[in-house]
Amino acid sequence: MNTHEILGQLIEGTILEGPHWTEPVKVLTAKGRGNRIEVQAVGLITKRLWNKLLRAEDFDGAITVTQAGELAALDGNPTHFRLAAEAHRIRLAYQYDPHFAVSVSQVDPLPHQMDAVYSHLLTQPRIRFLIADDPGAGKTIMAGLTIKEEKFRGLVERILIVTPANLTDQWRRELHDKFGETFTVINRVTVGSSYGRNVWDDNPQCVTSIDFVARQDDILNMLRDVHWDLVIVDEAHKMAAYRYGQKVNKTQRYEFGEFLRDRTDHMLFLTATPHKGDPDNFALLLQLLDQDLYVNGQILAEASAHDENRIMIRRLKEDMKKFDGSPCFPPRHVQTLSYKLSPDELRLYDAVTEYVQQNFQRAEAAENRNVGLALTVLQRRLASSVAAIRLSLERRRKRLRDLQKLGKLRQEYGELPEDMDDLTEAERWKFEDDIVERLSMAENMAELEAEIEELDRLVQLARHTERNVTETKFEELRSVISGHISGRDERLLIFTEHKDTLDFLVGRLTNLGFHCCTIHGGMSLEKRIDAEREFFERKPSVLVATEAAGEGINL
Repeated sequence: MNTHEILGQLIEGTILEGPHWTEPVKVLTAKGRGNRIEVQAVGLITKRLWNKLLRAEDFDGAITVTQAGELAALDGNPTHFRLAAEAHRIRLAYQYDPHFAVSVSQVDPLPHQMDAVYSHLLTQPRIRFLIADDPGAGKTIMAGLTIKEEKFRGLVERILIVTPANLTDQWRRELHDKFGETFTVINRVTVGSSYGRNVWDDNPQCVTSIDFVARQDDILNMLRDVHWDLVIVDEAHKMAAYRYGQKVNKTQRYEFGEFLRDRTDHMLFLTATPHKGDPDNFALLLQLLDQDLYVNGQILAEASAHDENRIMIRRLKEDMKKFDGSPCFPPRHVQTLSYKLSPDELRLYDAVTEYVQQNFQRAEAAENRNVGLALTVLQRRLASSVAAIRLSLERRRKRLRDLQKLGKLRQEYGELPEDMDDLTEAERWKFEDDIVERLSMAENMAELEAEIEELDRLVQLARHTERNVTETKFEELRSVISGHISGRDERLLIFTEHKDTLDFLVGRLTNLGFHCCTIHGGMSLEKRIDAEREFFERKPSVLVATEAAGEGINL
């Protein structure tokens, strides 16, 4: 086309698209300037005024001309258009939906959870806050909603979650299943598989154990130059410090809290037990959130008395309600069942207790905490079941015989864990088995021989009791189970501390015709999830579980 023909098309209102503009434009005027055309137009999106001097050949395919009132071709991919529109809607949704994270998550939050997130956390330009609700309040849900809202608003990208070791998998799973957020668990295996790289830099969303970082200088050093947008600390009360006069005694965990405080913009603490009866301890905890707000326990107490603690909320179970006003937690009916040991069971109990007490007294006199702890574990297994104490005695006897053959004595274990509750169940079992089976107060080989002979007697007594007596404790349990499940469409959850007792219960209950599934510390997270699903999908069913039922799953 020549210049005259093009000018005939470029009437006011004509829409032009092409490489000369970053958006579609509407023609205001078009004039010939020699062999060129001067076009003044306004952008349809930005309303920007464009003034371009174009050649006639520019209109030979490079520029699309749509006459005013003429419909554009509707031959695009409708699926792509719908997806683009939906993506744009989601990107802007937080601007008109104040609870957008709820809409895109697999949760139905309760009023107290909505209040914490939308009335306390998100109203702060810089989150520095402690949620100290009672257990079961759903602190993971509150944290997840906060993460989603902050990410949608473009305020956070790099997130670190710090928990006790036994909760890392549970956090990872819940954030993925309920909020679609993928977090990487950082542990020794993760670090070892990333040789030459900084795993904290490589992974923008991390979950790690407090002790994995706080007690290992090499891991801590990797974090020194890493900045986080949001840090969430579960069981934050474990970051403890204590004031003695003018001196403050800081634990490694507390020092790690100070380390994190200086390397993040937002910081959220979660705990169900914030106060240990020590106002200064509590004030020091809050100083990890705001270094200058509460310099001592007295100032904190005065602020709390006047309901002026602006960086913390605490709600009790009794105060938590659903949207219809009904209690969030159904009433709990506790019934303690007593039973009387049979003569054979009592004889075994007394014999093992005497063995434990005699050796425990020697351990106390020698200030040997290792052996004392081992004997305490042995006593707990005695109270658990005959099977548990019999197997423990047999394993202890075998290990002491092995030491006897080697001509060795072992009274010390080494450094004890600072907090047994922070170990995973598998780690705790390994530690307890090691001290129960190996440590002895014997000071020479003659004393070791005497202890092995005593263990021979106790093992024989335990075997006799297990073989000839129906365990009274189990009979009482069987009666209770029959009353709750027989003929009724219900499930029953039985907790026990020890794996040997779990195996005993499953064997006995299966023989009685009950369908049993188990969860314990020796199972992978995937197998625990499968057991959880089986328990909820099949009725009637009995789940026999150890404390591992709280690691990675949330019954």
